[in-house]
Amino acid sequence: MNKIRSSREGMAHAGRRSLVVVALLLPVLASATVHLSPAETRRIGKKIWQNECNGTVAGLTSWNAGENFASLGIGHFIWYPKGVRGPFEESFPKFVSFAGARGLSLPEVVRQRDACPWSSRTEFTQASQTEQMKQLRQFLAATVDLQAEFLVERLQQALPKMLAEAPASERARVQQQFDRVAGSPMGCYALVDYVNFKGEGVLATERYAGKGWGLLQVLETMSHENTGREAVKSFAESAKKVLTDRVRNSPPERHESRWLPGWLARIDTYVQN
Repeated sequence: MNKIRSSREGMAHAGRRSLVVVALLLPVLASATVHLSPAETRRIGKKIWQNECNGTVAGLTSWNAGENFASLGIGHFIWYPKGVRGPFEESFPKFVSFAGARGLSLPEVVRQRDACPWSSRTEFTQASQTEQMKQLRQFLAATVDLQAEFLVERLQQALPKMLAEAPASERARVQQQFDRVAGSPMGCYALVDYVNFKGEGVLATERYAGKGWGLLQVLETMSHENTGREAVKSFAESAKKVLTDRVRNSPPERHESRWLPGWLARIDTYVQN
């Protein structure tokens, strides 16, 4: 079995030329390796910041209408209030742990709380100019590069989860499609963005009519076996189909059709230079 090789320490120093090497392993299957320089990781982070927050500092602290959680950082990481849970994976506490493990000084609002301190979108909006919120935005604005690294690490952890979830007969093909897409910088961006955007596709709670919409489902739906730019195009086509099916299968009361045009426009960025 190949060893996981990583130069994550170099991510904290933009001037260093070491590669971030993400090795993704599952017993029996060959490992997939994504090579990203610090500059490439930073570019991916900025693209995702643009996708989620229009590249603004104000957008780093958001709570979308119709949702029961705050969306924070360049990846709009989910943070549930105390006693609240939903079908989507909570990712902000994981980023806080990631940042703390790097020795970063954490603001009190996240250091001393195990849940989002605002219980509703109304409370969150009313607190937009409080000292707590300002500290939170300052922390998020100062850690953009680290958040990009965190997103890449999430991709590092995604493939083993997906292969474990996929039927045994499909695992080799899923990994091959992953490898094809990961073979170019734009493909790496597509993978990192989509897994942050819609998850790995392994949670039973992230299903409508029994069908998921995560990265696993996109890879399974890819119909072509291309490489390079053509592989990224195939990935984008598959992602659009998976998301369109999600909206078709969604509960009517969620009105998810309102979001689909924006989702599809986001997928278009995967094939734009």
